[in-house]
Amino acid sequence: QVTLWLKKIYGDRPVPEYEVNERTVDILHEIMECNEERDRDVMLLIEDMKDRATRYEAEAEFLRDILGESLGLSQGSLSQEAATDLTDLVESAMELELEDTSLTSFYSAINDMTSELYETKSKNEEMELKLNFLTKKLTSALMMEQRLEEDIKKVTESQKEEKVKAETRLKNLKFLEDKSKDLRIRIKDAENELLARGLDQSLTHEALVKSSE
Repeated sequence: QVTLWLKKIYGDRPVPEYEVNERTVDILHEIMECNEERDRDVMLLIEDMKDRATRYEAEAEFLRDILGESLGLSQGSLSQEAATDLTDLVESAMELELEDTSLTSFYSAINDMTSELYETKSKNEEMELKLNFLTKKLTSALMMEQRLEEDIKKVTESQKEEKVKAETRLKNLKFLEDKSKDLRIRIKDAENELLARGLDQSLTHEALVKSSE
């Protein structure tokens, strides 16, 4: 079945090669069934449309005979203006999808379209309000984001400046500590040298500090 279906599908063209196994055959068989079912649906739809066309043609012929016999009207007997109006009437009825061209059908269809128009306008206005609201929120959010970016930039620059100042202070502190340590060593060395030369112990820096306290 699958082989015959593929030959039917491709006609005079060669059927593409495929691996023949249980799985591929099952898949192709399922596709074949779907394709055939679709073809049957299309054929039924075509037959239905042909049947409708036949009925419409018969009804049109019937109405044409009535107009011709009862009123003496035919397409050739109408004036140009009347033919134009009749064409407009038919096209309007088809556009509005009316079953007939009675005033009731036209008024009903026009009222429905008017209601749909007002409903669409109302939805459009509602959507416009939402859009304006969202636009304002978005604008506010973008402005806030810009301000935050500027603040972050200022803080970052300030931190950089503070870091430079802190590094400078740290260097000065290290210099003073080293200088103080050096001076203490030099003082101690000088005192030791003076003591070695017979300086009175009570005149050393440490003894003078204690005496002052």
